[in-house]
Amino acid sequence: MRILLVEDNGALADGLSAILRGTGHAVDVVHDGASANAVTAAESFDLVILDLNLPEMDGLDVLRSMRARQNHAAVLILTARGTPEERVRGLDLGADDYLIKPFDIGEFEARVRVLLRRQAGLRSATVGFGAVSLDLNSRTFSAGGTPLDIPARELGLLEVLFTRAGKVVAKEGIMQSLAAFDDDLSSNAIEQYVSRLRKRLAPHGLTVKTARGIGYYLDKLPGMS
Repeated sequence: MRILLVEDNGALADGLSAILRGTGHAVDVVHDGASANAVTAAESFDLVILDLNLPEMDGLDVLRSMRARQNHAAVLILTARGTPEERVRGLDLGADDYLIKPFDIGEFEARVRVLLRRQAGLRSATVGFGAVSLDLNSRTFSAGGTPLDIPARELGLLEVLFTRAGKVVAKEGIMQSLAAFDDDLSSNAIEQYVSRLRKRLAPHGLTVKTARGIGYYLDKLPGMS
């Protein structure tokens, strides 16, 4: 999943982005409201983690601008401004959740998981397709109860396809989901990840099929129920 972190405290931004990247997410970081407004207008994100006390443009104004553009990314407000009035205002403007600083890292991670699961349209924390299942909380795949060892980028690709199983995902959408805007992720690299995934999934009755000129989708191999 692709996440935008908007936080002007450099140390906090570094710590949170490291946690999120450590679980395989593509994370972009900006430190002021004007940059956040520009980036959300130009790029697509699954989740925006948004501070309110920002230089150049207040976080609530960023949120208001996002929703006015029909930007439906999930938004987690992360701020020290925790009065009931502030919370109500943020939620009324279209925030999905609100976490007050200082906060527990475990709670932060849990709220991120819930919002990403909701954004993907999934109600359960576990998704199954064929013989393979995905635990959305731990972001781990298993087959027959045995964990599958999958490198980070391939895991991210499989997660994107798995949460949309049977539906074609455009190659551009896959690239946006896997790469932060300072990453160099080419179309050829996606094709290599797809090829590797096919080999990893074949023993478990799944494959990644190509929708020519469009993208890829997860499917079951012939004869697999």
